[in-house]
Amino acid sequence: MHLISGIPDQLADFARLTATAVLDTWSAAGVLQQVPGDRGRFLPVAIRVLLSCPDRPALARVRGMTPGFSGEVAEFYAKYRRGYPPPVVEALRTAFALNADDIVLDLGCGTGQLSLPLASRVRSVIGMDPEPDMLRLAGESAAGQGVRNVTWVLGGDSDVPAVGALVGRESLAMAVIGQALHWMRHEELFRTLAPLFRAGGGVAVVANGTPLWLQDCAWSQALRSCLEDHFGRRLEATCGTAAHDRRRYAEALRTAGFTNVRETVIDYGDELSIDEIIGGVYSAIPAGKLPGQEDRPAFAERIRRSLPSGPYLESVQVSVLVGRVT
Repeated sequence: MHLISGIPDQLADFARLTATAVLDTWSAAGVLQQVPGDRGRFLPVAIRVLLSCPDRPALARVRGMTPGFSGEVAEFYAKYRRGYPPPVVEALRTAFALNADDIVLDLGCGTGQLSLPLASRVRSVIGMDPEPDMLRLAGESAAGQGVRNVTWVLGGDSDVPAVGALVGRESLAMAVIGQALHWMRHEELFRTLAPLFRAGGGVAVVANGTPLWLQDCAWSQALRSCLEDHFGRRLEATCGTAAHDRRRYAEALRTAGFTNVRETVIDYGDELSIDEIIGGVYSAIPAGKLPGQEDRPAFAERIRRSLPSGPYLESVQVSVLVGRVT
């Protein structure tokens, strides 16, 4: 989000194009709506980040982004990654008493799995992600659903100070990080976010169930064995979903000054098709290691043959860890 301040020389072209898009949108939409006397009520109604940068790989190198969720991986992510059931969104609304005047930051928003259902409950959502393809697909989903109060911003956790410069202190009702905190420097992030919340606002860390290949059932164990054999290494990363991860995040929230740190768990069951399992696997493979189009049928067949007969049932446990400011 270097369009606000500190733009490196290497991003001059991108900044110029983005600034033009922002100015055009501001002209049409009336810039920012200000509630007199309350800096925290500035609403970013007109900011749009141009996602058609002519050299996305170069942009990614300059900004230090991880391009693992680009291209087809982002497409698989949008189609096959788990969404969030309504009780999860309701738990977030209740935890921070979200209302129609609030601004929410969805950090690591992906293709909008949380941004879009949250949008109907608040005034504005800022969906922020370092991967342009994720944001492109999120924007398409928003348009398809008629959602108009989500702003898609290119950036990561290191760009949160720029968001703060835009919206001001004590402006956000919530920053939600859904299945993405393991990519971030969480201790530094929590400290940076703390001054940006209104009273009663805070951080929500959402873990959306155990990865498909780490579940405690026969088909998941068979899938893990197949993938470990294919990639030649053990698959042990929990992606922030394990109990020890949540304890670590909870302690970091307390250290950063958040209070009433607590966890809510929502359980539900689902039945997956073979195609959903394979698509879920594709959504988690870095773009550089995703099997090519010509190799994909053989890879998918290998997974099919490794799995026992269905049905493929999974028990999903969604953790909502919250910490508030007073």
